[in-house]
Amino acid sequence: MKSNSDILVQFGNKVRELRKAKGLSQEELAYKANLHRTYIGMIERAEKNITLENIKKLANAFDVRLKVLFENL
Repeated sequence: MKSNSDILVQFGNKVRELRKAKGLSQEELAYKANLHRTYIGMIERAEKNITLENIKKLANAFDVRLKVLFENL
């Protein structure tokens, strides 16, 4: 069984991967998702346990379905 920190690291890596694939900086992603720039960095470094509401904001900013953010975690 994976620990909570494992899932945060994997989710953060997924966010970073998608952000880079879309050619976005952390600041650009934050603007598109209506989140703070430092919050994006904290998610990518697994320092924050992100809420479902903010996961939905990220999916919308990436223009992907929610399930994409959880694939292969």
